[in-house]
Amino acid sequence: MPDNDIPAEAPHRIAGDTWLISNRCASGPGAFVPMNSMVIRGAQPVVVDTGTPLHRDSWFAQVESLVDLDDVRWIFISHDDSDHVGNLHELLDRCPHATLVANFFMNERMAVEPRPLPLHRMRWLEAGDALDVGDRRLHLVTPPLYDGPTTRGLYDERTAVLWAVDAFASMTPAGVCDAVDVPAPMYDETFRALNSMVAPWHELVEPARFRRHCDRLEALGLVAVASAHGPVLHGDAIPDAFERIRGLAGAARVQPPGQPLLDQIVAGMVAA
Repeated sequence: MPDNDIPAEAPHRIAGDTWLISNRCASGPGAFVPMNSMVIRGAQPVVVDTGTPLHRDSWFAQVESLVDLDDVRWIFISHDDSDHVGNLHELLDRCPHATLVANFFMNERMAVEPRPLPLHRMRWLEAGDALDVGDRRLHLVTPPLYDGPTTRGLYDERTAVLWAVDAFASMTPAGVCDAVDVPAPMYDETFRALNSMVAPWHELVEPARFRRHCDRLEALGLVAVASAHGPVLHGDAIPDAFERIRGLAGAARVQPPGQPLLDQIVAGMVAA
């Protein structure tokens, strides 16, 4: 998708002093896959994930509209996939007072890249740990679904916002950030497909045990749920989304498109 076709984005308020940094990639006529991250504008500002290189200019413009980068104290990386660490090194360079919250295995997996992570600026935390950021504690949790072994979500005890990382994915129309504004047919079809492709292991899990994991997260009393690849959930959309995720346990995975689609795309490129 050419850069000039990427819709213009602006920060979207989730709750209190918490903002979605919203970007997206085209995935068919009128349909986009969100590529979100988050900023918590508290006593010690926190950037949650760092977006994709594709959206670098938009991503930095949105973040800097909310917080002075000199004031950022924490950079939380949920896992080491490129759409979550795409602007990490530049952000570290531009946030000289920030500590990077990662973990051991994330550092090991990224050690093969040309530029290693700065060990002297890191804190390694796992699910079950908590991070004190001055005016609140952020609890690291295991999201309902995930696609990488280093993944940890984030629960803010002050605002009751959950950063669910790659769970609760769904396509959206351009400019739409809240689940209530996504057309039901688009949400129904793409929620199941994207969450299944993110975590195809769902077909192998024991439903009762998986349900208990989802129950523990939902029981946190969530006010809002934000994620990297889906719309923000509020109100009734939260229990609805959790129940959709529970329904994946033991169910056959959704098969992604294969060679026929690739042939069609390449043929279209040649014709153009």
